[in-house]
Amino acid sequence: MNHKAKSNKKLITMLIAGSVGMFGFGFALVPLYDVLCDQLGINGKTNSTASIYKSMIIDKSRTITVEFMAQIQSDMPWKFEPEMKRMQVHPGELIRTNFKAVNLSSSETVGQAIPSVSPGMGAAYFNKTECFCFNQQRLMAEASAELPLIFFVDPDLPESISTLTLSYTLYNITDRGYVDAIEQGAAK
Repeated sequence: MNHKAKSNKKLITMLIAGSVGMFGFGFALVPLYDVLCDQLGINGKTNSTASIYKSMIIDKSRTITVEFMAQIQSDMPWKFEPEMKRMQVHPGELIRTNFKAVNLSSSETVGQAIPSVSPGMGAAYFNKTECFCFNQQRLMAEASAELPLIFFVDPDLPESISTLTLSYTLYNITDRGYVDAIEQGAAK
């Protein structure tokens, strides 16, 4: 084997090893991100399942400002906004509010809302007992819907946090394969 063939073989081996390494790193990114955010206290993720509200003492001596924000992915043909942009709540108090969605297109569309709470340290104390973000939202052409949100702020929220911002980003998942798979599974 000549020098050029050895050099090419070494280069191909390095490229394959690099590709495998990048592929593995891509899989490791999500768990690494979660660990890093947890360690730094910047994890703004909320629970993706319903919390159970147990009757608790409402801290009437303390008021928390909860702000609501709504954003839409660029290809989502909906109008999406909170019923109220800001409210004052007492820790331990069960609160109900709504977001409003309007499908502006001439065809049925499916959306999925992804929540985030800031500051990230406050996310662990923001509990949703019911949320439209737990399920995909399907709207017929030009239809509208009120999307419910029921939540409470844990009384153990650190005193240094007086404002929580709940932000939802709404994604268009109409053309995603898993939406069709869910429908086929439900039809059986």
